[in-house]
Amino acid sequence: MAILNDQPALGNNVPKNNNEAKDEFMAPDINAYGHSFRDYDIESERQKGVEEFYRLQHINQTYDFAKRMREIYVTLDKAEMGIWECCELLNEVVDDSDPDLDEAQIQHLLQSAEAIRKDYPDQDWLHLTALIHGDTFPLGCAFDESNIHHKYFKNNPDYQCPAYQTKNGIYTEGCGLQNVMMSWGHDEYMYLVAKKNGSTLPSAGLFIIRFHSFYPLHKEGAYTHLMNEEDVENLKWLEVFNKYDLYSKSKVLVDVEKVKPYYMSLIEK
Repeated sequence: MAILNDQPALGNNVPKNNNEAKDEFMAPDINAYGHSFRDYDIESERQKGVEEFYRLQHINQTYDFAKRMREIYVTLDKAEMGIWECCELLNEVVDDSDPDLDEAQIQHLLQSAEAIRKDYPDQDWLHLTALIHGDTFPLGCAFDESNIHHKYFKNNPDYQCPAYQTKNGIYTEGCGLQNVMMSWGHDEYMYLVAKKNGSTLPSAGLFIIRFHSFYPLHKEGAYTHLMNEEDVENLKWLEVFNKYDLYSKSKVLVDVEKVKPYYMSLIEK
């Protein structure tokens, strides 16, 4: 699966939103259930299922597990399909880690991409990144307290491993996030697909794909001691992206067939 796009000249500065029209995307104050976004403790129809997801994730995601999953899937020989074909499969998928929405994931992709497209119409690489984009966390070092439902890590085998329970763990300060073993999931897999297929998405696009669910980093400022200079620059784009990833979730659905030609043109570009 090849992901192609012209390499943009990003430079060191993220451009300001150049959409001054009245249809600029405005982040809502509440989610589809009338609650604050990313409130994992408030009682709602999603709360119990979401917490159970994190309990199982935090217990089972170990360094050895993530390493083994990479070895299995890095070969990229499990299936061959186009990007839009993959997106259409998400009609059948609801994110069990998300307290804010229970719609099929293709809607989340398109809601994010369309919101970014309004405010950054000239950054087509960012539209495509949104289209192909629970929380992720580093393994091989201490589990930061800012991780959602941190209490469940106490039942993770790595919690009992002294080498993994210092601030740096097996890493060195400033080593760069590309050298850090992250918890295994669709973000890591999509990052591997893009990287191994020679994607021409810019470094910031690949960074967003891999780390957009790494909320302890880009919301709480945890794990920054592992970042290098390139990570610092890419994080600026991720912070732009996060507004649209999080706050575009809505019960107002995108007309898939109407926007499909535009995204197909980006995929083919």
